[in-house]
This record gives sequence, structure tokens and C-alpha cells, in this order.
Amino acid sequence: MFQNRAEALALALPAAVFATLVFLLPVAILLSEGFRAGGGWTLSAYADFFSQTLNRTVFLRSFRLGLEVTAVSAIIGYAAAFAIVNLPANGKGRMIGLVTLPLMISPVARTYAWIVILGRTGIVNQAITGLGLSAEPLRLLFTETAVFIGLLQLFLPLMILSLISALENMPRDAIPAARVLGANWFQVFRKVVLPLTREGLVIGGTLVFTGSLTAYITPAVLGGSKVLMLETLMYQQVSVANNFVSASVIAFILIVMSFAANILLKRLATARNRR
Repeated sequence: MFQNRAEALALALPAAVFATLVFLLPVAILLSEGFRAGGGWTLSAYADFFSQTLNRTVFLRSFRLGLEVTAVSAIIGYAAAFAIVNLPANGKGRMIGLVTLPLMISPVARTYAWIVILGRTGIVNQAITGLGLSAEPLRLLFTETAVFIGLLQLFLPLMILSLISALENMPRDAIPAARVLGANWFQVFRKVVLPLTREGLVIGGTLVFTGSLTAYITPAVLGGSKVLMLETLMYQQVSVANNFVSASVIAFILIVMSFAANILLKRLATARNRR
């Protein structure tokens, strides 16, 4: 396509410069704040951050909810992807459209819809009190459960779409061959389906985990100040405490956790494939 390598690099240079000035440079400046103190480079800001009980609690909660949302979305995603892949062509297209539809709606609108569902006068509490399961409405909002449900609903389509793509690329005769050889459905999934669809699981798991870690609207609306996550804590440090050093620490932690999740999932997939 190009006469030489220099021509290709010259065409890519404007985009690279733009990305560096608009994205990489501001992020680098922000992250450097957490390593600078007293005119030198130090890790004291990170030590101070993790020395506080609240910060450790928020960090562990964010990490745990990210893992839980990823694990549950993988379980639901495999079931949904299997069902969709085995549909006729017309039905498959409609179901993929339904899975994709929530992604076209603003996350703000999707999150606020849960207030209608989980509020004291919402659909869930009306059903609970109407069935006589509780005399008073339950407090469902501003809990970890509400944040978990909101994040799961927000990122589940990404996992389903990733697994659908992986399952469609899997050989059609792999599962029937394993069944003919006497494998039960659990063995088929563990020894045939999972190794052949690991790339889709890595992509979906990375998207869901990093999305759960970095989402702000859903934890802020459904969790409030009672269920702080790293994103909401970072917002408080900037807008309320005007503490950019602590915000820089949180931003660096989020980036490291996102990259670590992707690298770990890729290593697990590679190790399994080698076996």
C-alpha cells in the first residue's frame, strides 16, 4: 500500500502527535503528581493512601465487586451466547440486536432506571410488600447489591457479544465429537468449549472488569456516599478535598489494575492453550 516505511510513518504522525498531546501527556502529568513530594520522587503518597482504613476498604470493595461482576457476567454470558449461537439466522440477528440495544442507551438513563426499580416505592418493593414478604419497603438503594446489579446490567452485553464471536469461530463438530466420545456436558465445557473460546473470555473479562472499576455514574447514583468506590472516592478528592495527589494515586491504581487484569487473563489463556 505504501512505497516505503517512512511514508507510512509520516501519515501516522499527525494522529500520534494528537493522541500524545491530548491524551498521553495530560495523563502522564496527572499520574506524576502521586510520585512527587518535596521536590523529589517518592512513594509516600501511596503509603499514606493505603495507611487509611477508608481507602483500603474502598480499594478492596472496588476490586471485589469488579471480580464478582466479571464472574457472574461470564456465567450468564456463556449461557446466553450458547442460546443465541444455536438460533436460526433470523432469530440470531434479532437476539444480537436486543443484546446490543442497551449499549445504544446512555449509561446515565440506564442507571437512573434502577432508582425506579429499586426505590422504596419501586417495582421490587411494591412486589415484596404486595406479596406480604415484608411489612415495610426494604432499603435496596445505596447498597453494594444495588451497585453490583447496576454494573452487571451495564457491562453484561459486552461479555455476551465477545462470547458470541468466540463461539461462532469454534468448529461446529467439536461439541458433537466430544459427546460421541462419552464426555458429559461439564467435561465438554471445561475441556472443549472453554479452551476454544478463551480469547473471547479474555476480551469480555477485560472489558467488564475494567469497566466495573472505572465506571462513575452507576456507583455514584446507586451507591452514593454509603458505598464508595475508587471512582467516586477520586471525584471526592478532586471536587471536595481539592487533593490532586490522592486523586493521582487512585488514577494510577485504576490503570495498574486494568492492565494487570488484561495481562493475567491473557497469561491464563496462553498457559491453558499450551497444555
